[in-house]
Amino acid sequence: MIKEYTRIKKIEASIIELEKVSDIAYSAVVKINTLGQEFIGQVVKIDEDTVTVEVFGDTQNFSIYDIVVEFNEKPLEIPLNESILGRTFNGVARPIDNGGEIYSDKFYSVEGKPLNPVTRQYPRNFIQTGISSIDILTTLIRGQKLPIFSGSGMPHNEIAAQIVRQAKLKTDEDFCFVFAAMGIKKDEAMFFDDAFTKAGVKNKVVMYENLADDPIMERLITPKCALTAAEYLAFEKNKHVLVIITDITSYAEALREVSSIRQEVPSRKGYPGYLYSDLASLYERAGMIKGINGSVTLIPILTMPNDDITHPIPDLTGYITEGQIVVDRGLNQKGIYPPINVLPSLSRLMKDGIGEGYTRDDHDDLMNQLYESYSKVQEIRNISQIVGEDDLSDVDKKFLEFGKVFENKFLSQDQYENRSIEESLDLGWDILKILPLDQLHRVSDKNKAKFLGGNNDRD
Repeated sequence: MIKEYTRIKKIEASIIELEKVSDIAYSAVVKINTLGQEFIGQVVKIDEDTVTVEVFGDTQNFSIYDIVVEFNEKPLEIPLNESILGRTFNGVARPIDNGGEIYSDKFYSVEGKPLNPVTRQYPRNFIQTGISSIDILTTLIRGQKLPIFSGSGMPHNEIAAQIVRQAKLKTDEDFCFVFAAMGIKKDEAMFFDDAFTKAGVKNKVVMYENLADDPIMERLITPKCALTAAEYLAFEKNKHVLVIITDITSYAEALREVSSIRQEVPSRKGYPGYLYSDLASLYERAGMIKGINGSVTLIPILTMPNDDITHPIPDLTGYITEGQIVVDRGLNQKGIYPPINVLPSLSRLMKDGIGEGYTRDDHDDLMNQLYESYSKVQEIRNISQIVGEDDLSDVDKKFLEFGKVFENKFLSQDQYENRSIEESLDLGWDILKILPLDQLHRVSDKNKAKFLGGNNDRD
């Protein structure tokens, strides 16, 4: 049943308050008609007979005397079918590519369908991104949620586009992609559109865009629309879906602004106390379901304010997701691309998705040894700044040499260089040959003989 109201109490920013309202459900969809225009909104607060509505649009020209509000007693739903692939939509899933409306017999709630944890399947299958630092040291697993922690002005968009171009499963099963952008500039949106077109994957990408000059309220619905589309493609059409969401920081700041408008009690740095549960409601929609071939793999991108990894947004994200890929400003200033700092980076699921039957049986040994050796490089670099490089031991000088080669040959690669897992593994072993064998504590005797054999003179 549709209910219409015209009794508007007040309009403030993107919030409308109505009074003398009865029998309205929380999260119900609202249509606002004013001066021949139609907007969508959602019920966010009910206080006796007063209802607060968030409007997904620009309310600057609204007048309390020219508004008709229609309440549909159901949450926001969007039509979906396979024709969404290759299409571009705005933040509330309306087409903006002149491709026409999406017609479907079925509509899907943007809040998603709660998954019974018992039905979830544990992620194990390795996704090859073609980027050595990710594939070997921060391995992405199908069904995982693995965010990119970056900073303003760093090439996180380029890394995300490269992952989309190159992502593949060992079984050669194909991916389709869902891309959601919140608060980005027009040139960033054009960058992604151009990158997908040049890579020949545009017809496999669904794009949801909320630009910087679009209504801030749309930012709160954009990732939900994108994840609803991803769930449809994965769990009803049995496709493997890779979801890229940028920028989570813009989403959280929109949430903070709306919370302030609602006059809610703020928490850390002014963000609402429910920021954790709100982010979890997005991230936890990634995964796999037993008996269904499809999967949703999620890579959210967030720019850390002042490069602060302890800021509430990356801090809470780290608790919810299964690791993080950290983009480092120091490596970026050295001209290294992708500037991924592998030491604070982590993939909690990689231990069950690498090794024999997944990547290669020597992967675990190589990963552990590269971590240990590169960690020691950082210690020796700190010491050399105090005593000078000339006063270091020969072994320490070997580690410094290893560090330079590791950064310039292993971490660094061209944006269009797609390395297979075997190429990345072999490259890692070749670089380890710089170090004396007695300094390689994480490698088994079998792998020393196989990959580092003939170098016993380095002891």
